Amino acid sequence: MRAEPGQAPTWALDLDGVVWLAGRALPGAAQAVAVVRSAGRRVVFLTNNSGPLLREHVAALGAVGIPCGPEDVATSAQAAAALLEPGSRVAMVGDRGLAEALADRALDVVAPDDHPAALVVGRTLQLDYAELSAAATAVREGARFIATNTDATFPTPERLLPGAGAVVAFVATAAGRQPEVAGKPGTAMVELVDRRYGGVEWMVGDRADTDGAFARLAGARFGLVLSGVTKATDLPVEPSPDLVADDLAGLVGSVLGLAPPPVTAP
Repeated sequence: MRAEPGQAPTWALDLDGVVWLAGRALPGAAQAVAVVRSAGRRVVFLTNNSGPLLREHVAALGAVGIPCGPEDVATSAQAAAALLEPGSRVAMVGDRGLAEALADRALDVVAPDDHPAALVVGRTLQLDYAELSAAATAVREGARFIATNTDATFPTPERLLPGAGAVVAFVATAAGRQPEVAGKPGTAMVELVDRRYGGVEWMVGDRADTDGAFARLAGARFGLVLSGVTKATDLPVEPSPDLVADDLAGLVGSVLGLAPPPVTAP
């Protein structure tokens, strides 16, 4: 998708593996964002991480030198909530960010064993067997099954941790049904981004299966960075990226022909 006449072209950046690893800033990322903005592009952030509150995403970006507002962040939790009509009875397995998105959509959040019309599953570190069992039962009994995303892993500086896809897989296996996927590369996220930003020029991410597939659905170019999940040894990947770079700073320099300013020590 391309910007409408008079509208600044938009770059969409993934967070984990592009801007930071588990909140720890990647070198040069803040400077690269500043360069993109100085070149007249809008920068927005698309994350499949449904756990944090929206204000926590914004605060974390500010803490690594990237000022933005809540309108500049789109999450898989918001995309999942957008699939449901306000007032619907919905149960969730997830963290505070998912609860916030469901509340903002004016959904009636109930327990998984309270006969919900829909079940939304996202990443959470607080796993409860009884809750997961009730969630699977709700799906078997006909509840609409929505996953915020199905990322198998979550990158950190030390290692890859289980992602939302691992929690979703538990429910899917026990229920015998596969979910609708709301976040990247789901169409719900594409539609959310289109409504808010009028589409994007570049999607920059560290995963071909989510960021790359999203870019293809959204009609955007796909910039793959090797600072997160995908490494050079994993290449080639599908969908094939339009550009591969070691990190965000390198990709920005290649696309815009502008080098980010040097990273200064804190």
